[in-house]
Amino acid sequence: MAQRAGLDLVEVAPSANPSVCRIMDYGKYKYDMDKKVKQQKKHQAATKVKEIKFHSNVDVHDYDTKVRHAREFLESGHRVKCSLYFRGREGAHQELGFDVMNRVLEDCKDIGQPEQPPRKMGRSILMLLTPRPPESKNKS
Repeated sequence: MAQRAGLDLVEVAPSANPSVCRIMDYGKYKYDMDKKVKQQKKHQAATKVKEIKFHSNVDVHDYDTKVRHAREFLESGHRVKCSLYFRGREGAHQELGFDVMNRVLEDCKDIGQPEQPPRKMGRSILMLLTPRPPESKNKS
């Protein structure tokens, strides 16, 4: 039947019992499947991890600028890695570093949530923030 119609016999579901075959133009079928895969890739959101670096003695303006950038990254759907490095004798006052990281967490809590809370790793403190999922509008 397929040869008379000038088409191909294509096995659509080989795992079914009995297997399912269709009479169709295989070239067009393959083209449509490739097009569907490309369309799915286009709509797939690629998230990146952006890094913001702090120091324990960061000034107010520098802090505000870095937090603003972190908020922009979170709003655009990226994850943000906040890192705070201790230089020299700064390591003696690690509580100042944790204060800065908790301040960042507090300033970004409306649009971001901690995937990894602030924790000490060597001479630095690391924290990972992820964007909050959008809230459904059906709540009453």
